[in-house]
Amino acid sequence: MDDYLRSDCENCFGLCCVALPYSKSADFAFNKDSGEPCRHLCLDNRCSIHDQLRDKGFRGCVSYECFGAGQHVSQSIYKENDWRNNMQSSREMFAVFPVVQQLHEMLYYLRQALKLTETKRFQKELKKAYDDTIQMTNKTPEEILSLEIPSHRNTVNDLLIRTSDFVRKGFVNKKSKKSKGLDYLGANLQGIDLKGENLRGALLIAANLRNADLRKVDFIGSDLRDADLSNADLTDCIFLTQSQVNSAKGNLQTKLPYYINTPNHWQR
Repeated sequence: MDDYLRSDCENCFGLCCVALPYSKSADFAFNKDSGEPCRHLCLDNRCSIHDQLRDKGFRGCVSYECFGAGQHVSQSIYKENDWRNNMQSSREMFAVFPVVQQLHEMLYYLRQALKLTETKRFQKELKKAYDDTIQMTNKTPEEILSLEIPSHRNTVNDLLIRTSDFVRKGFVNKKSKKSKGLDYLGANLQGIDLKGENLRGALLIAANLRNADLRKVDFIGSDLRDADLSNADLTDCIFLTQSQVNSAKGNLQTKLPYYINTPNHWQR
């Protein structure tokens, strides 16, 4: 996947560590309000426990992905003007960041859809949605905060659903293994053929997917926290994100799509 749609923490002001709130849970060790810097954020915008996040109770940080919004807001929109040096605009920056993150996430999915041979017949529509989204990310902070994001998201989502339908065509009549709608919470799906399934928004938390065939699966919005993907085949699944994979378990035999990196903690 294109580098500008990946997090580049070296060129960001630690915006996800400041702008976003989180609550004490299995994913975060303590509560933090929006606009409050995480106590582990250093003055150079680095994380003091970056190599220990999972062990220190910050699994949510390991699985978070801004899709490159952090560096875009820091370097392009605010011209390298750190929030620490411009407290008057810091609140605005913290409000702009999550909006741009949503737009960059849409770009991530649209970019992938544009590269698929199955979308040939509606490439112009995808390209227009992609270009419109790029334009939105290059607006002024005031303009970004006034955008009608839900309306644009609906337009993009319609195109992504069409993409999914075309990619999974030929597998949609296959018997589904679903027993509770989209809820696979803790389900034992070891070795099951799920090729071509629509797992949009599926709750796969702690599911056993060892040795499962997950090719051509639509994973958009799926919750893969603690799902075991060991030896599973995800080579040509669609709309999978690095953050989803980072939140899951797996091993070096797990087959991932070309645009996803094997998480470091899988190698232990």
